[in-house]
Amino acid sequence: MDNVTTDIIHIGINDRKVDLFEGMYKVPNGIAYNSYVILDEKIAVTDTVDAHFGDEWLAELDKALGGKTPEYLIVNHMEPDHSANIAKFAKKYKTAKIVGNTKTFAMIKAFFGSDYADRRVVVADGDTLKLGKHTLKFTFAPMVHWPEVMVCYDVTDKVLFSADAFGKFGALDCDEPWESEARRYYFGIVGKYGVPVQTLLKKLGGLDVSIICPLHGPVLTDNLGHYIGLYDKWSKYQPETDGVMIAYTSVYGGTEKAVLELESQLKARGVDVAVYDLARRDFAECIAAAFERSKLVLATTTYNADVFPAMREFIENLKERNYQNRTVGIMENGSWAATAARVMKERLEKCKDIRFAETVVSIRSVPDPISQAALVALADELAK
Repeated sequence: MDNVTTDIIHIGINDRKVDLFEGMYKVPNGIAYNSYVILDEKIAVTDTVDAHFGDEWLAELDKALGGKTPEYLIVNHMEPDHSANIAKFAKKYKTAKIVGNTKTFAMIKAFFGSDYADRRVVVADGDTLKLGKHTLKFTFAPMVHWPEVMVCYDVTDKVLFSADAFGKFGALDCDEPWESEARRYYFGIVGKYGVPVQTLLKKLGGLDVSIICPLHGPVLTDNLGHYIGLYDKWSKYQPETDGVMIAYTSVYGGTEKAVLELESQLKARGVDVAVYDLARRDFAECIAAAFERSKLVLATTTYNADVFPAMREFIENLKERNYQNRTVGIMENGSWAATAARVMKERLEKCKDIRFAETVVSIRSVPDPISQAALVALADELAK
């Protein structure tokens, strides 16, 4: 339990037991489920936590309340890692009202069998809720990243309760940089929805925000322009850095040898380059790295007249998240009938504003003088 401001208390939970977030994203450092209490004439609680931590969360809430009774539970997001304890809260605090929008209450009924018709406060986009000294303003944020999502802004303390926006993987007591795990979280979970994120950022543009309280990750208090600027870039699908990511798969080492040679050639030209073995690295980390840099090289073997499965999955994940505005280089390997280059290009051609490098590197099992020369030419092209 920590104070965000004099009147706002964080009562979130660190989950160090979870290994996969949403059943697919590796979280070796766990994750935080954040909830907040606004102490005023009418006390409001924003969101709950994951089902596994209901009793722990209610105990923290009791401490924060100091014997008082909450007037409202505000439900900004219905994903179960945040909404799972609505029924427990409602049972314990029988006079408290539930605040949400029409889509919120439809989901509440689906999850819990009741829409709390006698206790609900239905808000519309732009509505306000006065607690006393504090006034909350609600802004709808559909598809950031569920359709019912809304954020609320405390006009008094200039605090934005941002739902899943500005969240990150990792428990609050881990020390990895915000950017790396927030980027992996964003492109894994929200990346498809760049247009809705842009819409939300424009809606929030006129607010004087001093503190951002997300549902995952730390409360953000300093240099907010940096975090908002990254969200702006990410949701516009703009690269953060001018550099090259090489994503590859290799069966017997020939493709990897060519990749390492290309890496060496690029570094010799002063290019920022990062290399990812798709079969071994966390797929969400690979996706985030592809969006971070301005250029991407895909290098893989021909496999069953297609491409290696890890590469196929990688490309499909890029497409699903609207990969665009990048330069892409292609390297293929095939001992007899190489088709990987054609297949990869066909799979990415429908992506918006993708420019393919003119040089295509084609290897026959292991690099030879011809493919070595093509590697040099590709390095020259990417270094421009």
